[in-house]
Amino acid sequence: MKTEIGFWDTSALLPLCCVKAGVSNRSRALFRRFKRPVVWWATQIEIRSALARLRQDEDLTDRQVHDAIKKWEMLERIVREVNPTEQVRSLARALPQQYQLRTLDAFQLAAALAWSQGNPRRRPFICFDDRLAYAAESAGFAVHGLRQ
Repeated sequence: MKTEIGFWDTSALLPLCCVKAGVSNRSRALFRRFKRPVVWWATQIEIRSALARLRQDEDLTDRQVHDAIKKWEMLERIVREVNPTEQVRSLARALPQQYQLRTLDAFQLAAALAWSQGNPRRRPFICFDDRLAYAAESAGFAVHGLRQ
């Protein structure tokens, strides 16, 4: 199978870092195909925030969080990051109303749109969040998630 580049949302990256029942296997399978991840600039903060929340909820131990951060740090070495430019902010402005997205999801989709130069042409968008996946598909991306 050919290695492809794709835009990865945090919802699909997190299961690569820590075991999440029912989704880690799917995430790893997608990573075998889309090994060249493009991510939004704030993804590293979203990952750490999600891990802190999982620790606080006692879904992960301190050791598991530490290991997950190490895995993320390894992934960070290969990701291509979309920076917070005026273009991204401009694209993000309309997305909450257009697709009923929350702020961070609007920035994720705007970053993907900036990466695709405003023309998604069915480029891969890897996402496990239903609302964001719907918006990305509506915008013209080929969404790869839990059900595809």
